[in-house]
Amino acid sequence: MSEPQDDQPRTVLLRNGEVHSPADPFATAMVVERGGIAWVGSEGAADSFADGVDEVVDLEGALVTPAFTDAHVHTTATGLALTGLDLTGARTLTEALGRVREYARSRPGDRVLIGHGWDASAWPERRPPSRAELDEAAGGRPLYLTRADVHSAVVSTALLDLVPGLTGLPGYAADAPLTGDAHHAARARAYDGVSAAQRTEAQRAALDRAAALGIGSVHECAGPQISGAEDLTGLLRLAAERPGPRVVGYWAEAIESPGQAAKVRELGAIGAAGDLFVDGSLGSHTACLHQPYADAPHSTGTAHLDAATVAAHVTACTEAGIQAGFHAIGDAAVSTVIEGVRAAAEKLGLARVRAARHRVEHAELLTPEHIAAFAELALTASVQPAFDAAWGGEDGMYARRLGPERARALNPYAAMLRAGVPLALGSDSPVTPLDPWGTVRAAAFHRTPAHRISVRAAFTAHTRGGWRAIGRDDAGVLVPGAPADYAVWRAGDLVVQVPDTRVANWSTDPRSGTPGLPDLTPGAQLPVCVRTVVAGRTVHRAD
Repeated sequence: MSEPQDDQPRTVLLRNGEVHSPADPFATAMVVERGGIAWVGSEGAADSFADGVDEVVDLEGALVTPAFTDAHVHTTATGLALTGLDLTGARTLTEALGRVREYARSRPGDRVLIGHGWDASAWPERRPPSRAELDEAAGGRPLYLTRADVHSAVVSTALLDLVPGLTGLPGYAADAPLTGDAHHAARARAYDGVSAAQRTEAQRAALDRAAALGIGSVHECAGPQISGAEDLTGLLRLAAERPGPRVVGYWAEAIESPGQAAKVRELGAIGAAGDLFVDGSLGSHTACLHQPYADAPHSTGTAHLDAATVAAHVTACTEAGIQAGFHAIGDAAVSTVIEGVRAAAEKLGLARVRAARHRVEHAELLTPEHIAAFAELALTASVQPAFDAAWGGEDGMYARRLGPERARALNPYAAMLRAGVPLALGSDSPVTPLDPWGTVRAAAFHRTPAHRISVRAAFTAHTRGGWRAIGRDDAGVLVPGAPADYAVWRAGDLVVQVPDTRVANWSTDPRSGTPGLPDLTPGAQLPVCVRTVVAGRTVHRAD
């Protein structure tokens, strides 16, 4: 990948391509001026602009779309996975331990070894590494390895020794992955061992990777139990110094009064939202359920917040004029959020709560009543279709955790859209990788056919949906007056695609005026980004 460029002329005409715009479904050209879209139209009309611009870009048939917005990212952790120890794809416990040994040998100067991505449910051993195995692989050094869902971790003895009292915290069990408070304490200590230079290197790597994939904005989901205030402020400062991608910050800390929102603003965040945990994850058996897990019948998961706390938080955020939001995966956690938001609406008025556009991250196990409540309360569902691609299906992790019937209820995107629930798509990177077209494909070809949505709907949720989730209705689309955040792609034939007859269709006849998108049929090659532009400035150009 080339280095981001900051050489975009003031006025640019792009022509001889395919411009994905509702302003003109047949557009082949676009003018960008002073960081915004000035005009979209046909090739013939483009001639009249050619002499009055600073640069003319011949697209040579390439596709131009709005840049993607990834609505849920952990930037530093993503960068550490890109630059460090990544266990994603390790096929066995033995292979994972081998990667740890190799990494430890290659980083003799690191105070703490940090890795991500192991998933014992996919290994033939069906168990995580033991502490003794970790101690041997790390050579006796402090080691912190998060599970793929980042809601549990395995650690070495040397790291445990750095956190006095950790063994007495909730979520600690001898020789088992850490969850809850024990995990949060271990994570905080591990990240304290990351130097400022390492952190900045990781953040740059993550943002460069996002730009190379046509992502123009990311929503950073930070918080005191995740990455710390210094990490968030450093990231926002770095983003302000670079041409892009844009970084929108959320700080996941519960507040009880409007005055406490001052801290959120001082950090540069736009809301007390993101991963404010109401529960945990399905993979770690910590998502909060109404009925026990199929493979752990003694457990219904972990509840971190009650409805009264949710109500107080939503009330305080609404009164302070900032967004509230929560992490909620299990059906019991989602019920808690709805009960709390509804209580806030009864106190403040439904219209005022709706106008605030509060968010729920993940929102996986929903009933029809939940979906109706999301629509009633105007809650944005910030969702990750790659979760279904990774763990869905009759034989996937979801089915093992919940049983096939309950697993089929997960991530009901079609029902949410039919009810009018706003969707914003993201990755939760590094839980699943930054991969916008793969995310759109995962939504359109959901493993449960009844939950599939059209490529067009998924694409909109991954571009304009992210902007709407932060209260901006004028962006994420290529129309005059919108910010010039766009990507240029090498792609095959453009089609109007739905995965099957269960999904509402648009005519494939060009006369219907429906702009096409790349063919995302599973197995088809995904588009390749050749240029990403944010606010009219080039942030990625392919070699």
